[in-house]
Amino acid sequence: MRRRNLIALFIAAGLVAGSALWVRNYLATPLTIPAQGYRLEITPGTAWSTVARRLSDDGITAFAPVLTAFGQLTGQSGRIQAGEYDLLPGLTPGTLLQELVSGRIVLHKLTLVEGWSVRDMLRAIRAEPALQKTLQASPAGDVAAALAHELGLPWQSAEGAFLPETYLFARGTTDREILSRAHKALNDRLNQAWATRRPDLPLANPYELLILASIVERETALASERPLIAGVFIRRLQRGMRLQTDPTVIYGLGPRFDGNLTRVDLETDSPWNTYTRDGLPPTPIAAPSGASIDAASRPVDGKTLYFVASGNGDGSHRFTATLKEHEAAVRDYLATLNRRNGN
Repeated sequence: MRRRNLIALFIAAGLVAGSALWVRNYLATPLTIPAQGYRLEITPGTAWSTVARRLSDDGITAFAPVLTAFGQLTGQSGRIQAGEYDLLPGLTPGTLLQELVSGRIVLHKLTLVEGWSVRDMLRAIRAEPALQKTLQASPAGDVAAALAHELGLPWQSAEGAFLPETYLFARGTTDREILSRAHKALNDRLNQAWATRRPDLPLANPYELLILASIVERETALASERPLIAGVFIRRLQRGMRLQTDPTVIYGLGPRFDGNLTRVDLETDSPWNTYTRDGLPPTPIAAPSGASIDAASRPVDGKTLYFVASGNGDGSHRFTATLKEHEAAVRDYLATLNRRNGN
């Protein structure tokens, strides 16, 4: 009897040792992850056992109960962070859990482009599948005012209220969260520029600086010209001259603008028509870059009051100090266009 018990004990010990060896080998053996990788999404509140079963169903591991037990015994299953993970070949069950506990999740990108309108931004947001859509404001109608109200912004319009940058976010982030981050970034950049602005600027507050920066943004794509164009507008404001800038008129036309700005458009009054009204328009007309905000706060000093496209095909402008010089520059520009069209 004693001999049988001893044999049974040896057999049990062997089984335990064999099982332990098998588990150790399993934990050290790479999972069956495809060469192109495997994306695992863990939503908040998902149990570790559910994750393990999903990995089993997708052929990543054949032993979901063992993987579940290992996570629970080590205490790692309770520290797994929700999100998307790109799993690469070579991961073992042990290193897999380390990866999920680390929270090195996949981050998606949303780029808000310099010079975009609120409508442009909302279209980009709604086209991004990884963002959760919560905003009610529609691109139709006065979307800038509606979005400002919905987000609780301190301004009457959401136009220009978001800093153009590339923002990283986890799947499931809301559109409201992204725009809140972009608005905070804009405010930080705007307040910094206002604090270090040139002291003689004819601007009453940071919002007026933002309005001017948005006009500078729409007037040129050349970084080198931004302080020059800002200088022209600042001198016009100081002298009581109208800004007479086409982008503000185009913004006021809204969806009615068909790509062809006419004399009638320039003569038709609206709050954004800087040919018919003095001073700045009531709101920004686009999202200014940080460079345009800086240029508007510290414009280049000088005597120029006019600028017109150079016609060189590089987006540059010709700057002049007198109306006579400006008219000559316009004639040169038209002559350049005529020669180009003739060729």
